[in-house]
Amino acid sequence: MKFAVFLMADSNYHIAGWRHPDAYVDAGSNIQRWFEFAKTLERGKLDMLFVADVIGVPGTKDMESLSYQPTIDKFEPFTLLAALSGVTRNIGLVATSATAYNEPYFVARVLGSLDHMTGGRAGWNLVTGGSYEDAANFSVGQHAAHGDRYERAEEFVDVVRGLWGSFDADAFPRDKATGRYLDPLRLHTLDHKGKYFSVKGPLSVSRPPQGHPVIVQAGTSEPARKLSARVADVVFTAQSAVEDAKAFYADVKGRMPRHGRHPDDLKIMPGVAMYVGRSQQEAEEKFEHLNSLIPIEVSVSRLGRMLGGVDLSGYDLDAPMPEIASNAARVSTPLNYVRLAKRDNLTLRQVATRSGAAKDHWTLIGTPKQIADELEHWFVEQAADGFNLLPPHVPGALNEFVDLVVPELQRRGLFRTEYEGTMLRQNLGVSFPA
Repeated sequence: MKFAVFLMADSNYHIAGWRHPDAYVDAGSNIQRWFEFAKTLERGKLDMLFVADVIGVPGTKDMESLSYQPTIDKFEPFTLLAALSGVTRNIGLVATSATAYNEPYFVARVLGSLDHMTGGRAGWNLVTGGSYEDAANFSVGQHAAHGDRYERAEEFVDVVRGLWGSFDADAFPRDKATGRYLDPLRLHTLDHKGKYFSVKGPLSVSRPPQGHPVIVQAGTSEPARKLSARVADVVFTAQSAVEDAKAFYADVKGRMPRHGRHPDDLKIMPGVAMYVGRSQQEAEEKFEHLNSLIPIEVSVSRLGRMLGGVDLSGYDLDAPMPEIASNAARVSTPLNYVRLAKRDNLTLRQVATRSGAAKDHWTLIGTPKQIADELEHWFVEQAADGFNLLPPHVPGALNEFVDLVVPELQRRGLFRTEYEGTMLRQNLGVSFPA
């Protein structure tokens, strides 16, 4: 199995995780906390630390709800990863950069630089940008429609990959005797002119150690699946039932041969939130305690944002979850919530509470053995190549996974005891680009 760990801002995935008695409350602006997180995950031999990011501050239209949420205070993710590169040796360092509010040359340069700084451990979570509030900070007025964002993203990633190929691996002889620093025959000018971008190149960074930093894609919509099958090395996805996960896994991997790719070169990693206890009762008590700390108004407001800016204030909280249609901001997420509510017969209140705990992701509550059983089942059934862990509170949930669940998986031969290499592609087992 492969494992990533999703950390963001205060680094708790549960919306009230920061209120846990042992949780840190200052990780949004305390680099020492992140040094600790990274070292813990590397001690557990995990594949990557993933810093999720929304550029702006979601939820500013509802200041009362915003006042309960810690994600307003956060480091710029690639600055953070550069700092973490100095205190780690093997773990991959991955962060989000949204194509809707960036330029390909800048992203290619940042990721290429980080790959050199880390010795080949950098990764890019390629998203189009799902936060409609970001538009107000980038002089564009209105958040682009879902399909338009993915069309731009398709061209964006091709430009970035083209720029990473600006130089052959041996393009810089740096020969003091002849005075030749560069072999011009090994320089390739991109000269891209497309619908969205005009980028001449070359990139001002030599070829990254991995050839291309690892590309992570997230999403389950049709455009997301298409993009993942063509360019992604890793897919983060929200699946809460094994049959849905198996269908997604088979669909995306089945599209890869038409792009000349082998299915093993893409690792599909559903998100999973874990509540680990010495007994089932203890684990359930942990889950219920954190959920009791979420004000219902905050949960409902946040769920509305997750649905793409839907006003839920007029709905009965104790009635069944309404059938919220997809919209220009979100396509797959509303459908995931509606499907979850129907499957488990949930009210709007219950869906909002679940969303505050783990959004529309899989949640595991149990002993280390029980959790390992479930992970193994998904892995063996080809529903996942690994998992994107969503720690409900930190540092406690990180230590519980590394100290309790990882040894159980290692005992079963399902997880490494040592890293396979020093580069992220080596540890993930995905090929290096030509």
